[in-house]
Amino acid sequence: MRIATYNIEWFANLFDDDNTLLIDNKWSSRYKITRARQIEAIAMVLTTIDADVILVVEAPNTGNHQSSKAALEHFAHRFDLRTNKALEGFASETQQEITLLYDPKVTDARHDPIGAPVDDNSPDAAPRFDASLKMDLTVDLVAETITFSKPPLEVALTPHKGSPLRLIGVHVKSKSANGATSRADAVRLAIENRRKQLAQCIWIRRRVIGHLNAGEPVVVLGDFNDGPGLDEYEKLFGSSGVEVVLGSDSGADHRLYDPSAVKTLSPRPQAQPTTSRFYLSDQKRYLNTLLDFIMVSPDLRTRAKKWKIWHPFDEPTCYDDPELREALLDASDHFPVTLDIDL
Repeated sequence: MRIATYNIEWFANLFDDDNTLLIDNKWSSRYKITRARQIEAIAMVLTTIDADVILVVEAPNTGNHQSSKAALEHFAHRFDLRTNKALEGFASETQQEITLLYDPKVTDARHDPIGAPVDDNSPDAAPRFDASLKMDLTVDLVAETITFSKPPLEVALTPHKGSPLRLIGVHVKSKSANGATSRADAVRLAIENRRKQLAQCIWIRRRVIGHLNAGEPVVVLGDFNDGPGLDEYEKLFGSSGVEVVLGSDSGADHRLYDPSAVKTLSPRPQAQPTTSRFYLSDQKRYLNTLLDFIMVSPDLRTRAKKWKIWHPFDEPTCYDDPELREALLDASDHFPVTLDIDL
């Protein structure tokens, strides 16, 4: 089975209120890329990666009239994708949903949220992801209320051939200091957002521990808006959110694995993998960062065959195909990550 995660920037803006694609030459929300061009690029990328299961981060909106499930299934049928069934969980407070596309001839999938609907105030509480969690983020003995604007998607995946497993699809809070009016304000917002990001990762980690203790294979995948060594505030908190979810300080039987994270955590200098590419207008250059991961539990690591980042410049099979290379650049500011695994 091939499992993928793909953050598709501004996907929601390619559909109207009836979940119909806007295939025209008007500008998309991607810089100087038309809606038709972005749509065709997304379709080519999804066709080329040929995954059985795709976690779509920043999927189309679900609201009063719109439906992420309907929009993605419309997209899949329009471009004859074999991943033509969509599964959504709790709706986001934003226009960016977390939705699963899957091939119904290969696997069944259902939304299966775990946890109590309310926080029981226990030290290791892990309520359902659409609930709230009380946590002291500033060590002042006053608990703050943590919520997900984009609740993680919990999936019970049952392959037609192979063992069932759990998927947790995530889009963790961004740490950017948007809206800051001064340097001091930017520092305050960055630290505040990092606290919230870490709290969300602790919540996810608690859910992972529950699955591991129950002997359930689990995959955590998506956009963490974080990575080891990504910013200067990491030292202030001791670790990144990615390390928290991985369980880097845990024993081998409770530690998740992702090869890109391992490379980044290595004390020895080496080429760092990246999954996204952003243009910094103030510096007039591009920034490449590692934000997207597919983490597997120890029992799945032995079955995992290959991770691949479909980076247009770093992956030779992408760079050597000019059409695919341009499609990856046109479709999103993130690139897909795939995992081939024997279930």
